Amino acid sequence: MARATLSSPTAVLVIGLVLFLLTLQTAAADQANVFIYHRFGDARFPSTNISSRDFQSHLEILHRLGFTVFTLGQILDKIRHGESLPQRCAAITVDDAFRSFLTSGWPALKSYGFPATLFVSTDLVGGGDYLDWQELKTLRHEGVELGNHSASHAYLLDGDKDEDWAARVRQDIGRAQRAFASNLGFKPRLFAYPYGEFSPELVELVRQAGFDAAFGQQSGVLTPDQDLFRLPRFPMGGVYADADDFKDKLFMRHLPVEILAPKTTLVGVENPPKLLVSRADGPYDNRTLRCYVPGQPECRVKAVAGENGLYEVQATGPLTGRRSQYTLTASERSGGGWYWFSQLWVLPRR
Repeated sequence: MARATLSSPTAVLVIGLVLFLLTLQTAAADQANVFIYHRFGDARFPSTNISSRDFQSHLEILHRLGFTVFTLGQILDKIRHGESLPQRCAAITVDDAFRSFLTSGWPALKSYGFPATLFVSTDLVGGGDYLDWQELKTLRHEGVELGNHSASHAYLLDGDKDEDWAARVRQDIGRAQRAFASNLGFKPRLFAYPYGEFSPELVELVRQAGFDAAFGQQSGVLTPDQDLFRLPRFPMGGVYADADDFKDKLFMRHLPVEILAPKTTLVGVENPPKLLVSRADGPYDNRTLRCYVPGQPECRVKAVAGENGLYEVQATGPLTGRRSQYTLTASERSGGGWYWFSQLWVLPRR
């Protein structure tokens, strides 16, 4: 029997059927599924790279399924003005401003008419694999939104107990804003935490610096009721960058939980940390609530006796990497989709 090729009528019919079935999935209103990329078509760095072919497939999926792709600034403007987001809303963000965005990522985006938000660490501009100020100016003129990714791209949480820590962070962020003003004539409204790391104290410093919002790298869905300085993004790179994974994240919904304790993202004496969360009733099935942590078996999720909607969540073993997260998921009662929330954990150097 002859095998169908991608260009054969049979293959086209199959692909069309798959995409049609995907359109039957319901993407929740008033949410945006935000994705973060770093490098494009640069196999030297596999963990943060996406192949040009995979990125093209992501954009094709967005196009075929009728998603509105906004910049982060456009999404936040709608939230501030109390306007609803489109039924299917997504954003493409890129951290670090590597040259491969200009040579591979941006041409692909332009071919679909999609915008992007690019976060830049200003001390690195023009060096090595990084874009220079003229290239950034051209990209901004072409519609790329630029954001602040600090000046140094340092681990900002390191030394957070030092007396001069807050002053160091303020100086770093302010230096970046001055570089934008000097070279491009404006100061960005948006901030992305280097390495996606933040704590309540760092969040407050970024808020005081006058930004409109700030983004991490913990996976999750953006909704208007979230803290605008702890907003999530789905990382797309390495083994988590294929079309199937992208489609799964594209239709994920926000699992609304309230973190009761601890109020910090920093891992303290108790490791693994115990998370106490409250979850309101919704269209999800409580029996399917699960928690996952990278490199470990499934977390323990325990309902607190006598407290409706209260759960204790804890990994089975100590967290050992610098960054980790607890990812809580639950399925919709009707079986039509999944809900997702991630709690960031950081073990900074002190």
